[in-house]
Amino acid sequence: MTVSTSEHSALRIPHSAFAWAVLTIALYAAFAAYLYYPHTKDLDGAEWLFPVNACAAALGGYLLSRRWVAGFTGSLVAGAVYGFAPFTLGLTRFHPAAGLLVASVPWLFLPATFLERTRGKPLATLLLVLPFLAILLFPYLLANVFVGHRLFAAPLGAEVRPSDLAGFIAPLVLTKRGTAMMGLYHVPVAALVLGFVVVWKARRYNILILLLLGLLLAFSRPFIDVDKIAWLNVSPVLWLSIPMVWCAVLTGIGLQGLLEAGLADRKWVGAVTAILCSLAIVTLFLATKYFQVLFGLADGYARLFVETAKMYLLGTVAMGILFLIIRQKLRVHWLRWAILVAALGVDIVLGARYVIDTVL
Repeated sequence: MTVSTSEHSALRIPHSAFAWAVLTIALYAAFAAYLYYPHTKDLDGAEWLFPVNACAAALGGYLLSRRWVAGFTGSLVAGAVYGFAPFTLGLTRFHPAAGLLVASVPWLFLPATFLERTRGKPLATLLLVLPFLAILLFPYLLANVFVGHRLFAAPLGAEVRPSDLAGFIAPLVLTKRGTAMMGLYHVPVAALVLGFVVVWKARRYNILILLLLGLLLAFSRPFIDVDKIAWLNVSPVLWLSIPMVWCAVLTGIGLQGLLEAGLADRKWVGAVTAILCSLAIVTLFLATKYFQVLFGLADGYARLFVETAKMYLLGTVAMGILFLIIRQKLRVHWLRWAILVAALGVDIVLGARYVIDTVL
């Protein structure tokens, strides 16, 4: 499956990169205001950085994805599913400095990303170390330069477990447990899977290597002596920012592919439709199991599984309509754009609203 360099969209976007950036900032700022305004009374002092961190993280994800995503919509969604993902918004439970570090990660990948063509791969590869160094040095800089005393932005004892990967399937269900809320909501799963396919077929293995390296560092807690982690002052949770930002980029690439998919790509669209349908069935089955717990002790989780299934059904319907449009060779790109944006928008807005209302 290939992604072309143009985007057919019902929304007419100015051709100026500056105008695109201004529009992006405005949309992210409006979304952050919508999420945090009901909780302004709960924010005090440095906690006002929470919405700023979310916007900065989203804008960084948007700019990073521009290297591989030609269309505005794909990059906009890529930024949104990083800056307003359950993981990023879930850092509201910790010190605002943790969110600030996570927001800086996509920005620190920008030099390597955009200098590769002009300065060559050796320099770009060297610059890829910047985000990793930032995560390692951030506790030291925070304690000795900015704050003046030892400060743990995120708990060192937090452990990222393999079970946390279930957040990619049911992120809202895992919001109430643990410290690491992984996942990109529900409908974006289709774009994420397709993004993996596009990157793999294009042999862009560097993206996948960085993603896997970040996951290994995040899951290294059981294999590294606790004293060594305490000496580094780095919470394993913070390492998740690296795989999450690249998952967001893959989502943008996949969405761009869905927007421009042709007749030859219908098998991939059909495949992601089947994946979303399967996830809807699985989550409905889990909801039934939780409703059967004695005295209704698990009804709260059961209802979340029902809402999760609804989002997957929404995505299944959207992908199914897209599949029919492609199969019938209909040249209605505006309808394709509207269906995908509507499904993604509903999922991200409702999901982010729930996460913020839960953690604040």
